[in-house]
Amino acid sequence: MVKKNACVFISGSGTNLKALIKSSREYNFPVNISYIISNTKTARGLSLAKLYKIPYQILNQNYKLNLKFTLRELKKRNISLICLAGYIKILIKNFINKFNGKIINIHPSLLPKYKGLNTFVKALQHKEKLSGCTVHYVNDKLDSGRTILKKKVFINSNENENTLKTKVQKKEYMAYSEAIITIYRSISF
Repeated sequence: MVKKNACVFISGSGTNLKALIKSSREYNFPVNISYIISNTKTARGLSLAKLYKIPYQILNQNYKLNLKFTLRELKKRNISLICLAGYIKILIKNFINKFNGKIINIHPSLLPKYKGLNTFVKALQHKEKLSGCTVHYVNDKLDSGRTILKKKVFINSNENENTLKTKVQKKEYMAYSEAIITIYRSISF
């Protein structure tokens, strides 16, 4: 199987990145994680780039200029798919348009509920019975792209933000890889 090249954008610990790298090492997984981009040099996920010898880039303060450089770099590396994994910076419209339909994100709620940040707190405040994660295509509106798949978890009466986050993250680690497989089964990149 000839794998496509994928790039993962991160901002923090890289737990979803780690799950994607693990999946990408499987023979039948359709992508290889071949580049990592972080908007912060202190992202713990960069240690995974070093550990697995995956080239990476750190965006500096001039975000728009960096994205122009990044577009050239992604093209040079023949990147077919961009995965946002805990990436907390909003991509500019021009960048999204250049990779239209080839940028996906994993969000820790059952969209369209609780877009943006603090999803676990919001779900608990609204006394939701279910939470989960959504893998979706990225468009120019926050957490509003077409859904690829969702994974649900039940919220217990004694749930708190940390326990709910742990439950949802376990689903995220499976969901992202499943979504990528779904994409490559249905669409020719």
